[in-house]
Amino acid sequence: MYIMALNCGSSSLKYQIFDVDSKKQIVSGLVEKIGLDGSYLTQKYPDGEKQRKDVSMKNHDDALTEVINMLRDASIDLNQISGVGHRVVLGGEKFASSVEINDEVINTIRELSAIAPLHNPANLTGIIAAKQLLPNAKQVAVFDTAFYSTLPEYAYRYAVPNAWYRELGVRKYGFHGTSHLYVSKRAAKLLNNPEPNLITLHIGSGASATAIRNGLAIDTSLGMTPLSGLTMGSRPGDLDPGVIIYVQQRLGLSADMMQKVLNKESGHIGLTECFQDRRDLEENRETNSICQLALDIEANNAKKYIGAYMAELGHVDAIVFTAGVGENDDYLRARITSNLEELGVKIDMDKNAKGLARLGAGEVEISTPDSKIKVFMIPTNEELVIVEDTLAIINGTYNPNHMEMEYSFKN
Repeated sequence: MYIMALNCGSSSLKYQIFDVDSKKQIVSGLVEKIGLDGSYLTQKYPDGEKQRKDVSMKNHDDALTEVINMLRDASIDLNQISGVGHRVVLGGEKFASSVEINDEVINTIRELSAIAPLHNPANLTGIIAAKQLLPNAKQVAVFDTAFYSTLPEYAYRYAVPNAWYRELGVRKYGFHGTSHLYVSKRAAKLLNNPEPNLITLHIGSGASATAIRNGLAIDTSLGMTPLSGLTMGSRPGDLDPGVIIYVQQRLGLSADMMQKVLNKESGHIGLTECFQDRRDLEENRETNSICQLALDIEANNAKKYIGAYMAELGHVDAIVFTAGVGENDDYLRARITSNLEELGVKIDMDKNAKGLARLGAGEVEISTPDSKIKVFMIPTNEELVIVEDTLAIINGTYNPNHMEMEYSFKN
């Protein structure tokens, strides 16, 4: 029996096929530039072999059709796919755990698209396409926001008119939950403490920080939308809301235009006007002062969240870096954790330089032996969370309380 994990972004699609019997991933892949010129699919195998197919894909229906064709070409028996687990960015207050998808779930995801217009529609398209192409497979939604169902009200409420929350659902929801869940379980294992206090930093093109007390999320940097908190590749992170009002009035921007600017044209690409990727920033930081400034802003913002969450938690067992940048950027990790010695954080620069996932490093401690707070680099595996939730729902063993759920990666 196979389980498929499906993660549809606004212009991308990630997938993984997991063999339940052997408990191994048998194939994974990534579709990029959906709806854009130069779209392509890359399929990877456990032995390191890769296949690339350049093909025009106008939408996620086309993309998933091409994925199915690639799987057939790889002699994957599609009839063995018993479940498809879908990453869904926003479940709102309705969904505090993973659920089997039915018409009510689909309608709710569609309604929540008003809050997550760049993500939920893409997730929903993937769900509908998978139902059509794999009609015999059970479809499961795994929500980014479910991990944050434990946030206390004082952490998720905003100080705005109460009617906004009551009638419009204005509150902090949080995102990247599957990633923070996975690395928190792995950090608990490394610490030999099932209920640790952690600060987890998911830093990729999008970025978020989460405060975890006794294994449960109590605060996070992303809010009602994925715009707040840490500086990101194309999103600003924390921003005075008065700026938005001022700029809209001065430039006459519509809400849709402002939505595009904040999601696609801010952050690093907005600051530098040419670079979104941190690798480009670092490559050019010595000759381009604005690249250095962008990195300084990102490091300073992340450092402030670490300090804030230390105060909120009272005691911290470990800080965890994960996701594409967090796993592979030793320069940024060093900048974020610099000058925190008085707070109990000491980085081993040699361990930090070698602790890169792209060079084959697995889970590594990058702090010094005498660091009061340990610092880890832990490669995330959101797809494994999706696979195991989906399989548990199929088998009737799913526990919506993630502290009691028997995840394989807890051990």
